[in-house]
Amino acid sequence: MRKLPASVIIPVRTITPYVRETVGYLKKQSEKNFEIIIVTDKKEELVGTKVIPSGEPTPAYKRNLGARMAKGEILAFLDDDSYPSSNWLENALKIFDEDEQIAAVCGPTLTPPADNIYQKASGWVWASWLGSGGAGVYRNRVMPKREVDDFPTVNLLVRRTYFEEVGGFDIKHWPGEDTKLCLDLTKKLGKKIIYDPKVLVYHHRRPVLLPHLKQINRYALRRGFFAKKFPETSFRLGYFLPTIGAYGLVFGTITSLFFWQIRFVYFLLSTFYFLLLILSGFEVLVKEKNIYLSLLVMISIFATHLTYGLLFPFGFFQKDLKTIPRKVDLKSKKYIGG
Repeated sequence: MRKLPASVIIPVRTITPYVRETVGYLKKQSEKNFEIIIVTDKKEELVGTKVIPSGEPTPAYKRNLGARMAKGEILAFLDDDSYPSSNWLENALKIFDEDEQIAAVCGPTLTPPADNIYQKASGWVWASWLGSGGAGVYRNRVMPKREVDDFPTVNLLVRRTYFEEVGGFDIKHWPGEDTKLCLDLTKKLGKKIIYDPKVLVYHHRRPVLLPHLKQINRYALRRGFFAKKFPETSFRLGYFLPTIGAYGLVFGTITSLFFWQIRFVYFLLSTFYFLLLILSGFEVLVKEKNIYLSLLVMISIFATHLTYGLLFPFGFFQKDLKTIPRKVDLKSKKYIGG
């Protein structure tokens, strides 16, 4: 059977309003020759898609299952709370045609204009240089085309032959299965992952503060665990800086009470950090013209750094991490929490 150019694969617990929105945007793609595969917990139906029930395993398992059932030469992965721009797939397929050594293509994930102010604050945490530590700012802003070695499945398209060669996603990990796949593609196979601003999707954010911080909780533990297990792409200064800052805040506050030298250094570093916070808030104020949003972003960046920084070492020293699926309200068809 002749294969399609692409298969779009979306793992979900159940078909939510966000998933329906995603499918609506997929049907408006300039590229028309592709299929949509949604992998759910239980049997469901959605017009214009192939829905595959899988039970309740990890998102990585669901993505692998979708890939096995797919007809596409390119496996295009989206999250269930993201939707693509109209030329997303067409632009990505053109990049794959540039070089056979390109194993994957990705692009920025922007906060939808219709998201509420608390979701926008979360989006600005990810998009700000201070909030992301510079480690992943290109994922949430429109940046120049470049080669990368790590990108999330919220917007990741992979050449099927290379996906199968590395065995797909590691089903033991979530979040983080995308980091492991990218590591396998770039380090094991020596292939390229190309980031291009034209491969654009919009990603609904977890609202600040609690749902956002619950998500940060998962990311901190998993990235800490990966810093030990997969140091090639996870043992990086940007991932350690929040921990240095968080524990520096705790112990610096205590020790500065007794040593004036530490008090002086502590004051200088704290002042520098809070100046950066103010600058981050000022950028939001200039672009969004909203003082409340600007304040929310500053508070959220600080809370994000504190949460991530305190939890990162706990992930680093874990022997293993369990994958716990997000809870879902089957009546409202919406996810609960972060």
